[in-house]
Amino acid sequence: MEHTSGGHLTRRALLGTAVSGLIVSGCSSVSSGPPEQKPVDPQVVLLRSLIAAKEQMIALYQRGTLSGDVPATALEPFQERHAAHLAAFRKMLPPDATASPSPTGTPSPVPTSAVSVKKLRDAERKAAAGRPDQMATASPALAQLLASVGACEAVHVMALGRLRG
Repeated sequence: MEHTSGGHLTRRALLGTAVSGLIVSGCSSVSSGPPEQKPVDPQVVLLRSLIAAKEQMIALYQRGTLSGDVPATALEPFQERHAAHLAAFRKMLPPDATASPSPTGTPSPVPTSAVSVKKLRDAERKAAAGRPDQMATASPALAQLLASVGACEAVHVMALGRLRG
């Protein structure tokens, strides 16, 4: 094939221009912003909220020991069960999610005032009542754990009602 220097464009010249254009466009960035973050797994979001709620419940029980309504030793088994729930929730977090910050931000400082047994019962009742909604969006394994935790919290409501100082 003959190359002419006239105004005619050859296939070779056209292909060369097209390849050059592709190479140049491949070298430029599509977006000048920060790299896209991988979307957070809804199960991780749920687990983080469950962990934060359990930490708050444990803190509430610690404050409950200050009330004098019942001996502090009477509340220890409840607190221990909540600590076990917390450990189970943490165990379900994927390894790469443990270092991530909580979506709720920094926890608010826990007041040091005493909490009555009635307040503990109300907190347990509220936690147990929320479990079915959480189970609806949870994975099967997490839903099973939530059912067990909710049952335990419901029993706590009854057991706390029987505590007398």
